[in-house]
Amino acid sequence: MKPDIVIHDPSDSVGVAVVEGIEAGRELAVWIMDTNENTSIVSKDPIPLGHKIAMVDLAEGDALIKYGHDIGKVVAAIPTGHHVHVHNVKTKKW
Repeated sequence: MKPDIVIHDPSDSVGVAVVEGIEAGRELAVWIMDTNENTSIVSKDPIPLGHKIAMVDLAEGDALIKYGHDIGKVVAAIPTGHHVHVHNVKTKKW
């Protein structure tokens, strides 16, 4: 199965879109690189190529885990399947 979303391991809270044209309501194939397993998630928003999707419900203040690394914090709640980007995430560096 060709993946739409890639995550490093099941503990990642966000996945990365690896295909173009993801629309809201689409069931997406997810590849878990570390275990070479597959799962799925339904997109709730359009997700542009290279952008992130919430793999779990994220509350304000939660850390974002991408490829096993903390990449920032949630500044507005993000339900599972929604677009994760600058409107709801900030870096912890500033």
